[in-house]
Amino acid sequence: MDEFVMTNSQEVLAIAGPTASGKTALAVGLAHCLDGEVINGDAMQVYRGLDIGTAKITDDEKKGIPHHLFDIKSPEESFSAAEYQKLVREKISEIQSRGKVPIIAGGTGLYMQSVLFDYRFTEAAADLGVRKRLEQELELSGAIQLYDRLQLLDPESAKKIHPNNHRRLVRALEIIEVSGATKAVHEADQGSTPMYNAFIIGLELPREKLYARIDQRVDQMIKKGLYEEVQGLWGQGIRNVQSIQAIGYKELYQVLEGTISEEEAIELIKKNTRHYAKRQMTYFRNKLEVNWFDATIEMSTLAEKICKEVKEIHLRAANTKSRH
Repeated sequence: MDEFVMTNSQEVLAIAGPTASGKTALAVGLAHCLDGEVINGDAMQVYRGLDIGTAKITDDEKKGIPHHLFDIKSPEESFSAAEYQKLVREKISEIQSRGKVPIIAGGTGLYMQSVLFDYRFTEAAADLGVRKRLEQELELSGAIQLYDRLQLLDPESAKKIHPNNHRRLVRALEIIEVSGATKAVHEADQGSTPMYNAFIIGLELPREKLYARIDQRVDQMIKKGLYEEVQGLWGQGIRNVQSIQAIGYKELYQVLEGTISEEEAIELIKKNTRHYAKRQMTYFRNKLEVNWFDATIEMSTLAEKICKEVKEIHLRAANTKSRH
C-alpha cells in the first residue's frame, strides 16, 4: 500500500463499538495501514494488573505498533473522564507532532466523547469544603432534609437521584452551591462542538452473534486465569476501589467473599457483559456520529476496507481544500 500521510494536524481516528466486537485488532490493522499509533479508549485498561478481565492487548498482539495510556494507574488509584480527556489530548498532539495518525480505540463512550468534543466536566464546580459541610449535614440531619432541598432547587436532578444515593445527592447540591446553577444548566450546550476533524468508526454485529462472542470470551478469560488474576488483587489487600468494580472482577470478588459460587460468578459476568454491551451501543448511537461497519467481516479484510475509505475521504477533503 502507498504510504498515507495526513496533512491536517487536527485529524483523529476513533474506533467505537461494544465489548468483544474486535476494536483492538482493527486498531492495529489501521495503524499499520495509516501509519498510526493507538490510544487506549477503555476506562479499565488504564490499570496495571487488570489484564485478562479487561481483554488488554498483549505485546505480541501490538505487532510493533506503539500503544499509549495502558497500565498508567495502580489498581488502588482513582481515574476520571476529566483526567482521561487531558491525557489523551496531550497524547494526540504528541503523536501528530511525529507525523503519525492518532487512533483512539475503546468502548467507553463518555471518554471518547470527552476528547473529541468540547466536553466540560462538573469537576469545575467542585469545592471540597462545601462537600464536607453537606456530608456533615447529611450525617446530622439525614438524607430526606437534603433531598427536599434538592427537589426545591433542582427538581430535574431530584427525579434521577434516589434519596439513599448519598454521594450523588451531595454532589448535586454541591454543584448548585458552587456554580449557582443546576447540573443540567452547568453542563448545557457542551459536548457538541468537535475539537478535531475526527472519523469515528463503529463496529456492529447482530445481537445473537455479539452475545455468543461475549460468552466465548468470558470462557476464554477463565481458562487464561482470570480467577487467579483476581485472587492476586485480593491477596494484595485491594478492596473497595474503582478498579475492581470492573465486570469480571466485582463478580469474582463475591466468590472470594463467599457470597456466590465460581459457576454463578461466571454466569453473572456473561450477563453483566451483555448488559454493558447493550448500554455501549445505546451510547454510541445516541451521542456520537459514527460510521458503522460490519464486525462479522474477517478482520484484515475489514481493516483494508476502512483504510481505503479513510484515504478516499482524506483525498476528497484535500482536493476540496486546494480548489478554494
